[in-house]
This record gives sequence, structure tokens and C-alpha cells, in this order.
Amino acid sequence: MLGIAAAVLFVIAFLINAADITTNDVFSSVNLMLLGLALLALHVAGVGASRPSRRR
Repeated sequence: MLGIAAAVLFVIAFLINAADITTNDVFSSVNLMLLGLALLALHVAGVGASRPSRRR
């Protein structure tokens, strides 16, 4: 699920950068890419996995 959210943020950042849309500092394309990378790192680390591993 976090991987999908990261992909959406990357697409939004790409569209902002490609269209040369001027935004404020919070929604700049670099900030959105960094948020996407953080979500992608959490996804690769296994945070938010759909099945929790149970040990007995």
C-alpha cells in the first residue's frame, strides 16, 4: 500500500515539474519526491505489510 502511495506522489511531482507549475515551498516537486522516497523506503522495509508475521 505504501508503494502505491509513493508512486502517486512521484507522478504528482513529475507533473508539477513537467508543467512548470509554480507552487509554494510545501508542495514543491522536490518535497513530493522526498515524501515518495520515504514511503518507498518504508514499503521496502516492510512497514504496513498486509499480513503480519506471527511467531509461536
